[in-house]
Amino acid sequence: MQPNPRARRAPLVLAVLLPLAAAVLLPSPVRAQDQHRAILKEKLEARLRAITSEFDGVAGVQVVDLTTGERIGVNDDLIFPQGSAIKVALLLELFRRAEQEPGLLLRHAPVRAADQVGGSGVVQHFTDGGSELSLEDLAVLMITLSDNTATNMLIDALGMDAVNALMTSIDAPYTRLQRRMIQPEASARGEENLSTPADAARVMERLARCDLPMSETSCFRVQEILEIPKGGPLRAPIPSSVPVAFKPGGIEGVATAWALVSLPDRPYVLTVMTNYGVDGDATVRRVSEAAWEYFYRLARSTDHGARVPLDVVRRRRGGGT
Repeated sequence: MQPNPRARRAPLVLAVLLPLAAAVLLPSPVRAQDQHRAILKEKLEARLRAITSEFDGVAGVQVVDLTTGERIGVNDDLIFPQGSAIKVALLLELFRRAEQEPGLLLRHAPVRAADQVGGSGVVQHFTDGGSELSLEDLAVLMITLSDNTATNMLIDALGMDAVNALMTSIDAPYTRLQRRMIQPEASARGEENLSTPADAARVMERLARCDLPMSETSCFRVQEILEIPKGGPLRAPIPSSVPVAFKPGGIEGVATAWALVSLPDRPYVLTVMTNYGVDGDATVRRVSEAAWEYFYRLARSTDHGARVPLDVVRRRRGGGT
């Protein structure tokens, strides 16, 4: 009986095909590392959910990885009062308008007693009619000292409707400026300044990309103003060497923050909002710490999770040193 040549070839065929099948079915080493990063992301999301759940009021968060575009949100579509964080919207409208009105930033506004309100800031202590400040200088005071008088002067100069129209045009439809600063009676009537974590994150993401109705020069100036050093619970866990363009906000029962964190090799956006709580600042800080630790692990990491110097990362990506 003659041996079947096909039978002799079968082991050889299997020996060739099985490794090929395994190569197709088994993940590549790099693809396998995606699973590691997914685990890290799941841990961050679980941590954020735990932090918001443990808060005695209501908290909302959105985190945006500017490298991958991935988002993590907890209660991120809920509408919250903003406190002074709404001042970011006013700052953006000032620089958008300045594109159409040359000289607007240098336009001077007199400080009058009728404009002065309490709360944070120093302009409330200026003499009646003793000073004039440019609109850009008012903006710097509004952001760095959260100056309420400076803010109200800018609201009068720009108009609430224009600020709200800008927010709608940049995909932040729930972000609304509805009253001047330090108006508790208006707040009691429901005329509150509002946003959502998702809205605010989209605004800060557009700022990071300079995807705004203004020139890059104006966009960079907005970032520069927001990066002027100031305190706040969101800033506290992040090393001072890392630029953070941000604005915190706080009124009784409310703590908020909008931020663009320029961590080298892994920038991210973080927005946190709380209400009905006793110590919202503590929750803002805990959320910021969780986000920082997550992105710090990812920064400068190779596909296998080892970390290399920043100059090596830049050379590998063709960005120089």
